[in-house]
Amino acid sequence: MEKFAFIIHPLDLEDVGRKFGPLKYLPAPIMEGILRMLPAFKVSQITGIRSNAGAEAEGWFVGCPLTAKQMVSLPESVVIPKIIKTAQLGADLGAKIVGLGAFTSVVGDGGVTVSQNVPIAVTTGNSYTVYTALEGVRFAARLLELELERAHVAVIGATGSIGSACARVLAADVKYMTLVGRNPNKLQRVSEHILTESGIACKVSTDANRAISDADIVITVTSAVGGVVDARALKPGAIVCDVARPRDISRQVAETRDDVLVFEGGVVQVPGNPNFNFNFGFPEGTSYACMAETMLLALEGKYENFSLGKELSLERVMEIGRLAQKHGFKLAGLRSFERALDESQILSLRDRLVRKTVVGLA
Repeated sequence: MEKFAFIIHPLDLEDVGRKFGPLKYLPAPIMEGILRMLPAFKVSQITGIRSNAGAEAEGWFVGCPLTAKQMVSLPESVVIPKIIKTAQLGADLGAKIVGLGAFTSVVGDGGVTVSQNVPIAVTTGNSYTVYTALEGVRFAARLLELELERAHVAVIGATGSIGSACARVLAADVKYMTLVGRNPNKLQRVSEHILTESGIACKVSTDANRAISDADIVITVTSAVGGVVDARALKPGAIVCDVARPRDISRQVAETRDDVLVFEGGVVQVPGNPNFNFNFGFPEGTSYACMAETMLLALEGKYENFSLGKELSLERVMEIGRLAQKHGFKLAGLRSFERALDESQILSLRDRLVRKTVVGLA
């Protein structure tokens, strides 16, 4: 039996109130102070994961008691040791690899320091997150009859490990690309890298809403705490893949724009009869891709540091995709704001767009 652990943490204080009922009545500063003092803790045991290749795995969700806001606002000297202690708890439970979930993979150096301070392998899960996000984009594009080789793609958060990897992979398939981020110098370096690899001269921008105004496909994966996209800025018919947690796309976009397709990146069907013993809002048997990568590496017995650092290896993205096929992990359709999107809904959007185009030409 292979063993793994995966670190989760509350995204906001509302999550804390749901988990620890009495705390929700306290003022926010007091709640945040209590979280800083709480130790890492076991959240639940994960059972029933069985590979198509015959391997079995079990694991644990382990909790790091800091919110997303605290992860990015507190000094790294406070945050990183708490992540290390949470990873160590996973090792104490018997895990041979630990995955860094949500903002635990964002702060610091992308898991490198954590890996140097725990006795087991570490991954961020970012390689499989990239792989499944792009699977979702290609699936949506086929249904909406959007030809990638004619498409304009905007990647928001393009200097991060996931964003830059998504951009580098898609650059081989699309016609135009705009890279969006806060640091012009870093954006230029990513652009030059893509030019060397794929021959595409990417535009760069620090203005997300201006950059997406004519984009057919938007991939957004920032570390912002709150929405970064204005619903009014999206082009009719745009495909929007939101890989960020917390979300970059607010619910307002889905509520006010019935002419765009918004979905969450990286939702995966896990093989076997998995029981997570914890409700994170997904249908039974499905998980985030970052969680699934940790399970995959355990099933493969590949107990080595994998998706670490600020730049992902495209070879590892392809490798984790091959392992997913071997072990029976697959994209679990598309989801948007806790709801499954079936093909009929996407085809209905396509038909609405066609009718609007016909009316506009009349």
